[in-house]
Amino acid sequence: MSTHKGMLAARVFAVLVIVGVGAAAFRLSFTTLRDLAKLAHIPASDAWLFPLIIDGTIVQATAGALVLAKSPERKFFTRVLAVGALVSVAGNSIHAVAGGNPLPAWLCAVVAAIAPISLLVDTHGLAVLFRAAQRSLAPAVAPEPVIEESSEPVYQAVAVEPMAESTPEPVAPVREALPVRPASRSRAPWPLQSEMLPLEGLPA
Repeated sequence: MSTHKGMLAARVFAVLVIVGVGAAAFRLSFTTLRDLAKLAHIPASDAWLFPLIIDGTIVQATAGALVLAKSPERKFFTRVLAVGALVSVAGNSIHAVAGGNPLPAWLCAVVAAIAPISLLVDTHGLAVLFRAAQRSLAPAVAPEPVIEESSEPVYQAVAVEPMAESTPEPVAPVREALPVRPASRSRAPWPLQSEMLPLEGLPA
């Protein structure tokens, strides 16, 4: 139980440190970027919007990268997050180098271009989030089964109807053949001389 309580206390302490550091960093960055906007000839009444534009873009990119962790659109938010962090760091550094002096014309043009570019990036990021949400809600279509051709013959079962039983026809009894008596060999096929016609009276 002591180990579990120690881990819980460490997590709570880490969250408190992150929240405190984040609040302090946001406060310093907000003040620095607001002063940078004033040095770029942005009216003082609107200068506080400049740090909100940069930090808001960073927050949206971070949320998009977390939500689309397993989506290919995550690369877009990762790049936006990297560029936003680079702009924030560069703005703070330029403010320190300027020393309260007005910025040169080309830096004023860069600062002025950040607002419309951030608007385009944030609008596109919102469209990417909506498109990803619609894709996740769309019903998945089951792929059609792929029939593989096989060289082996395919046997198909055929139902065979039973043949109707037929009544056998009566068969006539077979009569036994009588034995044939052979002709007597004692009787000559031709009439004997005694049975021949008399030769008398025939012309000589």
